Amino acid sequence: MRVLLADEYGFCFGVERAVDMVEESLSNNETVRTLGPLIHNEQEMERLGAKGVSTINKPVQIGRGETAVIRAHGVAPQVQAELQDKASKVVDATCPFVTRVQRLASRAAEENRHVIVVGNPDHPEMIGVKGYAPEHAFVIRDETEIGDLPRLRNPLVVSQTTIKAKTFFDTAEAIKSIAEGETQVINTICSATRDRQDAARALAGEVDAFYIIGGNHSSNSRKLLNVCKEQCEKSFLIQTDEDIDPADLDGVETVGVTAGASTPKWLIDKVVAKLEKL
Repeated sequence: MRVLLADEYGFCFGVERAVDMVEESLSNNETVRTLGPLIHNEQEMERLGAKGVSTINKPVQIGRGETAVIRAHGVAPQVQAELQDKASKVVDATCPFVTRVQRLASRAAEENRHVIVVGNPDHPEMIGVKGYAPEHAFVIRDETEIGDLPRLRNPLVVSQTTIKAKTFFDTAEAIKSIAEGETQVINTICSATRDRQDAARALAGEVDAFYIIGGNHSSNSRKLLNVCKEQCEKSFLIQTDEDIDPADLDGVETVGVTAGASTPKWLIDKVVAKLEKL
């Protein structure tokens, strides 16, 4: 059985940057606490936890003498202000792609324009972005929810950084059809997400089975699974090598592997090694 890796996979720039920033704080002997899990990968969080990194759920839980880390998803401005008020140090590990969406939303709100963000309203990234334009921003999942929007005039349409491109562009076109004036559409899907989806799609048509390595709560990993299933029915989202069921590989000659943007290389290597032994 041949094992083929997609051309793009694993840690994206924003996640790698966040992990590096935490590692740097640890090297300075700081007490590091992240607001929510740093990334959507349990195994990597366990590795960091063994080094002393712990997680808090609310800014009020941070204490003096401790370093608070804002994860790659970012937070609303008021949350960041709370952390700065309570912690000795705040490390802002917000992904630059997310920061761009935040700034676009804030600028549009200052211009008194509506901001339509295509994404999951319950996702931490979207909650943070909405905090930059609380009275102007609306988060919708796709074009089926445009009926929930108010009357729009000259709106800005942006996206969660990890959604499928088709979902974003279909929704943007639907918004154009109901909005008055000029609809400004800015594609804010991060290049890492697009690159991983394109690479997975290209490989999925060439293999008999496909494994996507990522956390069950990772939005971009679930999107990768959907992309792969379009061309390879036997596509599976797994968290570790222990999730591989050999029965799924009966009759399989070629298996593809990719990984979500929060999946570390050491975990990918373990999956590939196990597949090569089967």
